[in-house]
Amino acid sequence: MKPVQTERLGSLDVLRGFDLFCLVFFQPVLMALARAMDVPWMHTLTIPFEHVHWEGFRFWDIIMPLFMFMAGASMPFAFSKYLSQGSKFNLYKRILKRVILLWIFGMMCQGNLLALNPYKIYLFSNTLQAIAIGYLISAIMFIHMNLRWQIITSAGLLLVYWALLTFVRVDGFGGGNFTPDLNLAEYIDRQVLGRFRDGVSITENGLDFGKYRYTWIISSLNFGVTVMTGVFAGQIMKSGIPKLKKVQWLAVGGAAMIIAGQLWGLQMPVIKKIWTSSMTLHSSGICFLLMALFYYLVDYKNYGNYLNWLKIYGMNSIMAYMLFMIVNFNSISQSLFHGTEQFLGDYYRVLLRLANVSIIFVILWIMYRRKIFLKV
Repeated sequence: MKPVQTERLGSLDVLRGFDLFCLVFFQPVLMALARAMDVPWMHTLTIPFEHVHWEGFRFWDIIMPLFMFMAGASMPFAFSKYLSQGSKFNLYKRILKRVILLWIFGMMCQGNLLALNPYKIYLFSNTLQAIAIGYLISAIMFIHMNLRWQIITSAGLLLVYWALLTFVRVDGFGGGNFTPDLNLAEYIDRQVLGRFRDGVSITENGLDFGKYRYTWIISSLNFGVTVMTGVFAGQIMKSGIPKLKKVQWLAVGGAAMIIAGQLWGLQMPVIKKIWTSSMTLHSSGICFLLMALFYYLVDYKNYGNYLNWLKIYGMNSIMAYMLFMIVNFNSISQSLFHGTEQFLGDYYRVLLRLANVSIIFVILWIMYRRKIFLKV
């Protein structure tokens, strides 16, 4: 960890902070409150903050794609110093370091490394690892291709993934089957990851893959595209065109991708768990629109002072994610509010959840004030 000294685009940090605030503060408290109130209208209110079971897309399904998108959006700014100096070797050292650290952090967040249980080692099963592989693919494309070939290659990856899932059939899997149990991405993950796949248990009859249906191996093609769409947005924002024109380009690009994703979804459904090509376009379109909104508010209208508190999350996004995923603050919260359960009833759990996420906020706030940021 070290102080950050370079100038940053405000809207990137604010949007990243919005994403992490939703993940590590707002949604957990809202869901706890809904369970405590247990009234129909409150449960209806929480529906957008739950993942779709399989096909379709809700607000909560944008959290992971947006996290990945932002990793790409910062790339044109972060790489400019290295590329202007012609130091690709040093840039690749930085890229590989980040990929390795994100991979290790991802395994830690799943509880696998920290459990010290060899039977619970899952090799590829976390958002941070999806960012790592998508970041690596996008970095190679950004460094070695011009914009035209970046677009062509991204489109090619979408088409390759579509073709694999649509036309390839092996042992009853694939061939246009997009169901949870019989899609090709599911088959490949079972074959490649085997017992090292999340959700697997070893029985006397072999491996039981349970109900875990997220896929990672060939889905990585579209992880790369998701991060790459962030790179495209970053290149728009870094360009010399007027700021309002940048907002327009982001908004039009976002709307176009959403329309394209929905049209593609008529054949290849929008499914986040296997990261279909239609879902990649749909989610990236939403990311573009959110980027347009935040760039307009922060960098064009200069309303950043009202949103700067989100930078507390945004400038330490990896730390926020890891604190939320790894550390259980219940012992502190229960010590602070011991004895209040008899008065609060079901709302006691709401108080504990609020206290837990508030502790994370305080840690991040102290780090922000002292200009300490976890850099990978």
